[in-house]
Amino acid sequence: MKKLGCLTYGIVGLGLMGGSIAKSIRENVLDVQGATGKILGADRNAAALELSLEQHIVDETFCMEKVDVMLSECDFVFVCLYPHATLDFLCTHSAAFKSGSIVTDISGVKALLFENIEKFSREDVDFIPGHPMAGSEKEGFVNSSGGIFKNHNYIIMPVAGVKKENLELFKLLVSTMGFTRIVETDSVTHDSKIAFTSQLCHVIASALVDSAEDTGVTAFGGGSFEDLTRIAMINAPLWTELFLANKKELLAHISSFESSLSKLKNFIQNGDAASLEKTLTEVREKRISMGRIDSVYKA
Repeated sequence: MKKLGCLTYGIVGLGLMGGSIAKSIRENVLDVQGATGKILGADRNAAALELSLEQHIVDETFCMEKVDVMLSECDFVFVCLYPHATLDFLCTHSAAFKSGSIVTDISGVKALLFENIEKFSREDVDFIPGHPMAGSEKEGFVNSSGGIFKNHNYIIMPVAGVKKENLELFKLLVSTMGFTRIVETDSVTHDSKIAFTSQLCHVIASALVDSAEDTGVTAFGGGSFEDLTRIAMINAPLWTELFLANKKELLAHISSFESSLSKLKNFIQNGDAASLEKTLTEVREKRISMGRIDSVYKA
């Protein structure tokens, strides 16, 4: 197996996530004794490229017009763009990837990629779609951090024919970056589960803030409102694209949530204490059981 510290990594898109991936690789893989690898970065934002060099996170930067040159040198490429931009990039630049390289994305919706995979797949390049389950309500390289991945989940969806040694190398890399649970699944399962655990949560948080009578309500907060609505400080263009790209799955979860909310509303409206307490007890037990899945999904 190739050694992580000897590889050349390419990051396409040095925003919050791309910057955090670059920093994590720098801190955990390349800033160790004996490492000879390097990180190359590409972005349309000249300020992000300049800052990544100033902070010694990347070794060389490329404007997007020169990205093919970068791709030809990289053993491992992370495409850190929005879903549609990711597909466009892979289709446009597939011929530029170094033979034998590993290519991954971090898109939050996978159906689009898998529906078009024949447009950019190559027999001599292993494409391993992935989704790091971490992030921040802040944006841009300036807010990126190599520490945001500690103790988080990483979801991977290997396509058919991926070399076993490259898949193991991928898992080793994300584990070294701080991810403690790697879930291997298919794109359909991914999009369904993510619609619930991520996209629905952002919808609920946004609706809760939208329903607030005034912005001064936080003077009466005790932590619950703040915990529930942190993610409502949302990257609107990104999450609009994610919601619409996964519309079918997300709408199904919204309908289910509306049903549960309506049930609780009726219990409260009717003063049905017995049913309300029974449901809340069941909810508590269900939530506790959700923390017992480590042994099932641990890679």
